Amino acid sequence: MKDILLITPPFTQLNTPYPATAYLKGFLNTKGISAFQMDLGIEVILELFSKQGLTSIFKHITAFSQQKNLQRIYSLRQEYINTIDAVVEFLQGKNPTLARQICSGNFLPEASRFEQLDDMEWAFGSMGMHDKAKHLATLYLEDLSDYIKECVDENFGFSRYAERLGRSANSFDEMHDYLQRDLTYVDNISLQVLDDTLKRVQPKLVLISVPFPGNLYSAFRCAQFIKANYPDIKVSMGGGFPNTELRDLKDPRVFEFFDYITLDDGELPVELLHAAVCKNEAEFKRTFLQENGNVVYKNNTIRTDYKQSQVGTPDYSDLLLEKYISVIEIANPMHSLWSDGRWNKLTMAHGCYWGKCTFCDISLDYIKVYEPIAAKTLVNRMEEIIAQTGETGFHFVDEAAPPALMREVALEILRRELTVSWWTNIRFEKNFTADLCQLFKASGCIAVSGGLEVASDRLLDLIQKGVTVGQVAQVTRNFTEAGIMVHAYLMYGYPTQTVQETVDSLEMVRQMFELGILQSGFWHQFAMTAHSPVGMFPEEFGVIPEVSNITFANNDIQFKDKTGIDHDKFSFGLKKSLFNYMHGICFDYELQDWFDFKIPHTKIQPDYIVSCLEKENNFDVKPSAKIIWIGGKPISENYIKSKKGNSWEMTKLTFHDKRETFEISLEKEKAAWLEKSLDKLQVFNEKAVTFSQLKADFEDHFDDFELFWYSKPVMTLRQFGLLIF
Repeated sequence: MKDILLITPPFTQLNTPYPATAYLKGFLNTKGISAFQMDLGIEVILELFSKQGLTSIFKHITAFSQQKNLQRIYSLRQEYINTIDAVVEFLQGKNPTLARQICSGNFLPEASRFEQLDDMEWAFGSMGMHDKAKHLATLYLEDLSDYIKECVDENFGFSRYAERLGRSANSFDEMHDYLQRDLTYVDNISLQVLDDTLKRVQPKLVLISVPFPGNLYSAFRCAQFIKANYPDIKVSMGGGFPNTELRDLKDPRVFEFFDYITLDDGELPVELLHAAVCKNEAEFKRTFLQENGNVVYKNNTIRTDYKQSQVGTPDYSDLLLEKYISVIEIANPMHSLWSDGRWNKLTMAHGCYWGKCTFCDISLDYIKVYEPIAAKTLVNRMEEIIAQTGETGFHFVDEAAPPALMREVALEILRRELTVSWWTNIRFEKNFTADLCQLFKASGCIAVSGGLEVASDRLLDLIQKGVTVGQVAQVTRNFTEAGIMVHAYLMYGYPTQTVQETVDSLEMVRQMFELGILQSGFWHQFAMTAHSPVGMFPEEFGVIPEVSNITFANNDIQFKDKTGIDHDKFSFGLKKSLFNYMHGICFDYELQDWFDFKIPHTKIQPDYIVSCLEKENNFDVKPSAKIIWIGGKPISENYIKSKKGNSWEMTKLTFHDKRETFEISLEKEKAAWLEKSLDKLQVFNEKAVTFSQLKADFEDHFDDFELFWYSKPVMTLRQFGLLIF
């Protein structure tokens, strides 16, 4: 028996749990409040995609299609039933030898998803047979997903369920009507799994975390089931969806299903809900509830939210970590990170340190309240999670991880000699120097993602992004040269954006992919949200919003752009071109080739990005800049150098790094000084040495530090781990 049951409803990710319940359980641990958590999505997926599950699916046909593809899948049903358990186990990492059989081409039944295959050997040359097998197994699952959606349950999707019911639902009418219908096929499975858990856990309070519109319907179905069958259990909703969409909630029918809906950071609201349910107290923090038939908003506590240092370490216990399914949708190593691998999720800083982008919800606490977490605390949490899960991969799910904190986390990882892999979301700002990127790589950073958005300096300025296209190119080059993959979020249809700017943005993106400084990207059409500057002050951005009566969800706002441009028509061409660029092909195609309507020629010079990347030797170093050596100790060898009858003692220093060996030669005294200095500069020494301190120490023994610092031997060391920040 537990006080609280935490639920993530279907569906989010196949490969790793959505972290909200783990964050909350970690906090509840610090308060001695007993809780159990479940990812209902992965449990339902495992029920569906099993021998028993597919046998049931192929018997349960609500509408048999005349489509040849679906007929083919049905005809091959026994092949799917026979192979599904082995394939799922392979994708769970339990049966790696199956990769050879999958790649043989005569093991998996194939339907329409396999038609997109071209040259598999070329596509997976950089990823290997195991990933090729994962990709084929993913296509196999997608074929089955198509069948389920067409013939069994129209709402099904691997990462969302009945999403359309949750998208911009200004009124609760459609959702309410849908909830009066008979249970869907997936509903029946979900509620059976839920029922089994409720009987086992016997909670007093159920917290349902709803991160996205594609979780909303299932959340209501779960709440409806609990109200009908366990009327003594109280039910609350929290998470990303209510935080952004339900701030103007007025419809009392919502409380036929939920007793409470909380907003923003969940720790204190949940603690107070527990006190209300279990101790009959009456304090609330940012909580909607119903009183006398009316929706009321209660924020009647004087207590303030917990600091990030006080919320505890995310706790992933109870979740079926060994049963998540890693899939690879396309042959792109960066793109696959979102679906492949079991990532522990953490946050470096609450909110966004920039907090100015005009398309972003900067008026809401999850963005505007910026609070970084100390590097030592973060790495402590990493070590605790590794001990609990056995997994050393981390995805920092920040809005934008701050460069200075990333640096301190990287240094702390290196000092503790941890072997981890990590990636995060960033702003492409100038502080990400080549040296800093090398440090990240040494600490285990494998990838970053960030917003290039519209790839137009005029529009980037209007967005208040604080970067230029040229600056983004330099930063992505720095990451790529350090061996860190880069994903760019791309946007089209921003207010006042012209057709010419859309074409020019595509050309910028084409050049960046061709030069290899971007590895992955995703185009999305601008959406105006109620809590962004564009949504709050539309007249300043040349848009005309459609006014709706809001009684339920309020986030995405329909609008008309005063330019009158139909941005929708660019969607297919932008995404098709990007798909090819991510595979490293079609850079020589004319931009016109991606569109079935006339577009203007780009005004961007074909070498524009190259010109942005031309390196300038910057000899200005701040006296306060820190210097760190991440390499090893050299082997020294003294020798005599003679020239024109003169001779002097020299020392050859030989360094071995993980990939190669290199040598430098210096006068004996300077070599001895350098060896001692490199020891002081080691990353393990927490007291950092500044440029001015190093210079003063050098000039206590020799003359002209600058001449030494910019000499060939030191420049060689700079390439191999002598870093300056």
